Amino acid sequence: MQTNELESIVDSARQAFARAAAPADLENAKALFLGKSGRITELMKGMAALSVDEKKSRGAAINLAKQAIEAALNGRRQALADRELDAQLKAEALDVSLPGRLREPGSVHPVSLTLERIERIFASMGFDVADGPEIESDWHSFTSLNNPPNHPARSMQDTFYVDINGDDGIPYNLRPHTSPMQVRYAHQHIKKHAGKPTMPEIRVIAPGRTYRVDSDATHSPMFHQCEGLWLGENVSFKDLKVVFTDFCRTFFESDDLALRFRPSFFPFTEPSAEIDIQFQTGPLAGRWLEVAGSGQVHPTVVGNMGLDPERYIGFAFGMGPDRLTMLRYGVNDLRLFFDGDIRFLSQFR
Repeated sequence: MQTNELESIVDSARQAFARAAAPADLENAKALFLGKSGRITELMKGMAALSVDEKKSRGAAINLAKQAIEAALNGRRQALADRELDAQLKAEALDVSLPGRLREPGSVHPVSLTLERIERIFASMGFDVADGPEIESDWHSFTSLNNPPNHPARSMQDTFYVDINGDDGIPYNLRPHTSPMQVRYAHQHIKKHAGKPTMPEIRVIAPGRTYRVDSDATHSPMFHQCEGLWLGENVSFKDLKVVFTDFCRTFFESDDLALRFRPSFFPFTEPSAEIDIQFQTGPLAGRWLEVAGSGQVHPTVVGNMGLDPERYIGFAFGMGPDRLTMLRYGVNDLRLFFDGDIRFLSQFR
């Protein structure tokens, strides 16, 4: 009976292990036979009441049964591991007959290409390039530009604010334009040439990222802007027209490009004008397209720059490199520049 009983237990264990479809199931089956309350364990506990000779014979038989069960258990463990490995290898199989995946070369972003082009063109006309903080004080972003607190014109540049107050108690903002750099550059320029007999004219552009609460096919909460400033003792609207006409024709590589200046309003210039361009050929021929705002720098702004508005005069302009990029490359949705779609960006290699 003893031998038949042990053989029955071993057979039951093998069958239970064979039914286990996963390692967790196998461990549960193991507990039925080799666990603290398993069948083999219970048999070994029952040997306490046997005589010495019976313990020897029965103990040897139980150990053989235990070894057979452990062998069956290890065999099933290995079988489950092999099956899992096979499934993994099949799932991750590589078809070595397929052609390799090429690493496509990267490229400069189209808006960056435009910014570099703008900087080169204005550098050829003697303009410096200024850079500055994107988190600005209220004074630099608005008040210094003749746009005092609570003035309705501030809604034209509705922007984002950060949870940090300036010395005036007004929160800092994400700059809505790069115009603050005109004031910062002018202060640096005056300091640099302090004590000299004459001060060179201020001729600078300020390209960079700006932020406004606006988002659609032609506007983005984050966008790029390029401001320009030329101040001297004898700088007029005529110079503005010549400079910007030369820039547009060089940028778009077209001598047939026409410009017009429409009266407008900006708090930091007086008089002010919108600048439109018109292509004479191509898909946009005959349409007037707005590309920039401009005007003679307001005397209050000249004074805030630290200069005498009775002596210094000049012009400023602001344009959107994103819009210029759209016109140059025929893109009709501004959001494509910032979606990160490699299929779109790869066209500009």
